[in-house]
Amino acid sequence: MIIGGGSRPNVIIDRILEESDLNDPEAYGVVLTMSGFDPDTSGFYGVKPFRDNGFENMFSFDLGRRDSVTAGAVDSVRNAAFMYITGGVQSRFMKHIEDHPEIGDAIFTAYENGAVISGSSAGAAIMSQIMITGDQAKHPEYTSTFYHLEKDNIVTEDGLGLVKGIIVDQHFVKRARNNRLITAVMEYPDHKGVGIDESTAILVRGNIAEVVGLSQVLVYRNTGEPSVTESGLIKGEGLLLDIYTHGDSFNIN
Repeated sequence: MIIGGGSRPNVIIDRILEESDLNDPEAYGVVLTMSGFDPDTSGFYGVKPFRDNGFENMFSFDLGRRDSVTAGAVDSVRNAAFMYITGGVQSRFMKHIEDHPEIGDAIFTAYENGAVISGSSAGAAIMSQIMITGDQAKHPEYTSTFYHLEKDNIVTEDGLGLVKGIIVDQHFVKRARNNRLITAVMEYPDHKGVGIDESTAILVRGNIAEVVGLSQVLVYRNTGEPSVTESGLIKGEGLLLDIYTHGDSFNIN
């Protein structure tokens, strides 16, 4: 369940509870806060909507920072029925995974065993293998959107790669991030770009993504051959856009 940031409305929380095994009295969920600026604040707001909906068996971990990466802590991640990765800075989370690969292994094991893995904002960006960092190579001052469509400008890193064939962007409509995702699919034409707006998510099951939430999901596909001008501007034909709302489904391959 990949959430585009902002609020987590009940339609998303209810669907997570429905899709997971959290109704089992022995099941529990974990919130991973390694993306966040303040682990205590991230942990509090990470577990709050679930506890507000009657599910108390939630715990937060800030592994490698506030909490030690012990065998017991890693085992708790591995056996969780549900996992939520908070917002913040996606590169910070992946640095913890790089430093402690056993955490990444535990996340994958939980996923393969049927756990629902969710993340919002930065926690959404890390879901794809190609992860948008938000930085620009040619314009180092951070802006929430891109003001240019240029070759070799977008900065990407390795994400968790729980979903294949797509590049995830978040806060999409709210922060007008079209230029950023267009640049991504021009640079990586074998991937779809999936822009998820705030208070909206995609529920991915196999190759199918279902939209859940209050706003929209925009999906870009590059079917042409992009080219570059002498000044480095990207141009091309065959860029396709689909816009989906709650209840719609699309193939991520």
